[in-house]
Amino acid sequence: MPGSKQAPAAACLGGVIAAAIAPRRSEEYSIDLGATLELVDFLTERGVSGIALLGSTGEFVHFALDDRRHMVSFAAKRSRVPMLVNISHSTLDGAIELAREATAAGASGLMLMPPYYFQYSQDEIRSFFLAFSDAVGDSVPVFLYNIPIFTNEISIDVATELLASGRYAGIKDSSGSLDYFTALQKQAALTPFTLLAGMERLFIEERRLGAHGIISGVASALPELLAALDRAIMGSDWARVQKLETCLNEFLAWAVQFPWPAAVKEALKQRKLKSGALASPLSAENARKLDEFAAWFRNWLPGALRECT
Repeated sequence: MPGSKQAPAAACLGGVIAAAIAPRRSEEYSIDLGATLELVDFLTERGVSGIALLGSTGEFVHFALDDRRHMVSFAAKRSRVPMLVNISHSTLDGAIELAREATAAGASGLMLMPPYYFQYSQDEIRSFFLAFSDAVGDSVPVFLYNIPIFTNEISIDVATELLASGRYAGIKDSSGSLDYFTALQKQAALTPFTLLAGMERLFIEERRLGAHGIISGVASALPELLAALDRAIMGSDWARVQKLETCLNEFLAWAVQFPWPAAVKEALKQRKLKSGALASPLSAENARKLDEFAAWFRNWLPGALRECT
């Protein structure tokens, strides 16, 4: 591929990376920076190996560019673990601008989706990622962010081509497809890159198959659980893995009943952290269910945390 570059090493980015929410100010749709710093402290004190900002769990599409910039700048100064920043935008110029600012603020790595909302061909998606790489260079690792439920898919052919080129340091795979993950794994054996899971329900299997870690929205509210699960997997403590997986699945069974990330934000409220209002009001039935979830979570949390120790 012409213009191939070698992305910088990203060996420090692995394990459990918490996909943080973006706390919202009361009665505004802007990011509460004070609450963001409290969340960064909460996550770094509870065993995660990194923090990812402004991904899907961080609801980046709702916030102005200035809000995104300020959050990254404040969090980068506060965090004691590596910080990934999603700099995805509906335009190439917007993604480039956000990438340069996040790099200057001290981000350890960047994540980039294909341009979203409008449909693009795979040739156009390839051109987008090549143009981005040409513009931004290789001063910080950049990770492909494949999450087809919300935007255009990065086909496996395009993903493996970009990763083999050395332009991109790795990929967060939120496709939910083990076939897609397996194809990535085969490419990583030929041209090494960082392979990060993006779906909690597949984490155990993908970690066993060779994923370097996970970027997890659940870990924003339950960092102890995901960190303990990762330790158990890597230590081949399968009895402990089974117990922790049961806890994770209990939480996920509630979370899937609501628009993402409503359950994660409510769980953080129950842990006495500010998360702010939801982007859009729930139906009356789901609002009632969320109250039921909050009561369940308060009773469930102490036992789940005991399993993590």
